Amino acid sequence: MDKLTENERKRIEKAFAKTEWPSIASTMSWGIFKIMAEFVEGYDKLARIGPCVSIFGSARTQPGHPHYELAQNTAKLLSQAGWGIITGGGPGIMEAANKGAREGGSASVGLNINLPFEATNNQYQDNDKRLNFDYFFVRKLMFLKYSQGIIVMPGGVGTLDELFEALTLVQTDKRAKFPIVLVDSSFWNPLLDWIKLTLIHQEQYVSPEDLELFTVVDNANEAVDVILSFYEKYSMKPNF
Repeated sequence: MDKLTENERKRIEKAFAKTEWPSIASTMSWGIFKIMAEFVEGYDKLARIGPCVSIFGSARTQPGHPHYELAQNTAKLLSQAGWGIITGGGPGIMEAANKGAREGGSASVGLNINLPFEATNNQYQDNDKRLNFDYFFVRKLMFLKYSQGIIVMPGGVGTLDELFEALTLVQTDKRAKFPIVLVDSSFWNPLLDWIKLTLIHQEQYVSPEDLELFTVVDNANEAVDVILSFYEKYSMKPNF
C-alpha cells in the first residue's frame, strides 16, 4: 500500500479509536435520522418531476472535449423530446448534461454530493430540483428510482459504480428492464472484451444474455433513439 497521507492516517485512527457503547449508540441513532432526512427530501422533490433519463460520466471532462460536447448534445436532444435530465450535479459530463437540459427546456436535476476534491456544483441545475447528499447509497437509489433510462458516458470509478449498480438491479430482477446506453464504443470496447473473454467464456461468472442488458452507441442521435424506441412500446409519456 502506498504511504498514507496525514489526513488518511487520522481518519483511520479515528475510525478505530476506542469508544464507549453509549457514544456509539447515540452516534448511530442520529446517523439514521440523517439518512432518513435525505430519503424524505429526495422522494419529495423527485416524485413530481416526470420521466427522466440519468446521464453519468466523468467529472474531469473539460468543456470543449468531444465527450463534453457529446453529453451536452445528447441531453439537449432528449430534453427537446420532452425528457428531463438527471445528473450528479458536478462538473465535467454532469455539467454538460445539465447544460443540454437547460438548452432543451426540460427539467435539469442535480443530485449533488459533498466531496473534498469536487467542491463546486454546476450552474445549470434548476434551483428547485437541486439536492445535496452526504451518502452515496441514498444518491444512487435516487438516480435509479426516478430514471426511466440511463446514458453512460466515458468516466472513471464513480461512473463504473453507477453503471454496474444499474446492470445488477436489472440482472437480478430487482427493477424492471429499462434502457442502459453506453456511449463511445472505442472507450467501452476494452471493458466489454474483458467481460466477454474472462467473465463469460473463461470463468462463466456472467451469462452471455447479460450482454443484452445494455446497448453501445457512438453518437447522440443513436443514444436518444435507444431511449425513445424502448418507450414506443409503452404508454409512458413525458409530462413536464
